[in-house]
Amino acid sequence: MASEAVEAESVEASDWPLRPWLLAGLLGVAALLIHLITGGRDNVPWQMAAAAFLLFGSLGAAFTIDEDRWKGPALFALAAGVVMAGLTWRAVRYGENLPDEQYGLAAGVIATALALPLFQAGFVRTRLATPYIAIYRHIWTDAIAAAGSLAFTGLAWLALVLLSELFHLLKIDFLRDAMNEGWFGWTFSGLAFGAALGILRNQLKVLTTLQTVVLLVLSLLAVPLAVGLTVFLLASAVSGPQVLWEATRSATPILLTCAAGSFVLASAILRQSDAEMTGNRVMRIAALVLAVVILPLAVFAAVSMGLRLNQYGFAPERLWGLVAIAVACAWGVGYWVALARGGRHGWTGKLRAANFHLALGGCVLALLLALPILDFGAISTRNQIARLESGKVTPEQFDFAALRWDFGEPGRRALARLAKSDRAEVAELAQATLAQSQRPYRGFDSDQNRTREEFALRVQPEDVVLRKRVLDYLVANPWVCPADCVALDLGSPEAGIQRVAILSGATYSVVELGGTQPQPKDKPAPTLKADSHVEIRPWSGRQIYVDGQPFGEPFE
Repeated sequence: MASEAVEAESVEASDWPLRPWLLAGLLGVAALLIHLITGGRDNVPWQMAAAAFLLFGSLGAAFTIDEDRWKGPALFALAAGVVMAGLTWRAVRYGENLPDEQYGLAAGVIATALALPLFQAGFVRTRLATPYIAIYRHIWTDAIAAAGSLAFTGLAWLALVLLSELFHLLKIDFLRDAMNEGWFGWTFSGLAFGAALGILRNQLKVLTTLQTVVLLVLSLLAVPLAVGLTVFLLASAVSGPQVLWEATRSATPILLTCAAGSFVLASAILRQSDAEMTGNRVMRIAALVLAVVILPLAVFAAVSMGLRLNQYGFAPERLWGLVAIAVACAWGVGYWVALARGGRHGWTGKLRAANFHLALGGCVLALLLALPILDFGAISTRNQIARLESGKVTPEQFDFAALRWDFGEPGRRALARLAKSDRAEVAELAQATLAQSQRPYRGFDSDQNRTREEFALRVQPEDVVLRKRVLDYLVANPWVCPADCVALDLGSPEAGIQRVAILSGATYSVVELGGTQPQPKDKPAPTLKADSHVEIRPWSGRQIYVDGQPFGEPFE
């Protein structure tokens, strides 16, 4: 009876003729304000925070507001906007000092997305007694409505482009000119998305039919995926899971993706109730298999991640991956417990209950991870420093660049302490990393850290000061000189600056040394315009010659 009441309430609330107009105006105004506030910039904290508030607040209201129900949706939209505004402000304000600002924002988005169907289903009032059928329906109708609105927005832009070209044939370019204005693009997109969302939300029966079609199509994928994963697990049991780690370094994301796909397809077959679930026995068995394989896939992913952590230590990205593995393991264990409790005839209902409780826990976890409570950069830094000091990793293998570029402020503080280390080799490499002007990338197994003595460098003409400057640059940028290299003094365009060409292999780089941050110098190419004057002129300049042959392009 409770589910029928919720269904009746939703049907009645879905028919609101003013909804398309209201949502079009709401999202159109919000989009225009976002453009006016940001002005095309993405590096001003308060502007980006205001944009996030407008975006998530307006979307929260658009998905929840009804004709006779606006106070609750307004509070939900306000809460979603404030949370995302705070997270965005922190990410932009302290982005250079944070190792994982993008992951924190993503966690906030996930928490908001999970909270939306819970709020729509009345979780605030009914809490743990909230009918699963209502939550399930809102998840899929929201997803379909959002996808349909995005598709309509794209079609609206296509129609606008066609109209602009049509009017252009008559030398009428007001549409073309308007489309080149930022405010118009934002406003038009907001209006189109809002109008489409309002119309789709008014058509609950249509959305329900589309939901049935989408779930039916997804269910067709369940059988081959269940068979494939079963064969995979059996083969892994026979050959040993170490084959996975030897074959690819992407085992963890692949396994987690398969676990997520198993969850989605199993839920698609389970539907919102036994009455809606398919009676096809093959489909039911496929859903059961997919529910069972989530845990072993998550365990394999955990083993893969454990190997990586043992080899290379903690990093913010790996810790976020560890969180994803923990969520997958929790879902797998929850499914196994539900299957054991449900038995032969009640397992479907227990799986739905597990989905509800696990989604609720996932929402809370995502919100906690989005907040500045756990500092993955500090945790990773302590782990990496401990590995270096214990001798588990040598200075040649240690990833100093990760401290400088990936671990945020804790990593840079630790790197500054290493630059004053009593171990000369560690101090030299740390000092060179602090002087880096761009982030170097290295493979998992490569030892790219090299001291000055390890470079096969010849300087022409030989000069003690120039050699020291070149070696300082090479220690910070070792990829410039992978083997034998020659540094040619090209002169001093400014006082205190030396222009140097560094030759290695079949290429060379021109850098200016002696400044605060030496950078390779590339001559910008001119842009050809409709009225550009093009001519051929005699040219003379300087070019590097090796063994009497021209080497590379002329540099002057």
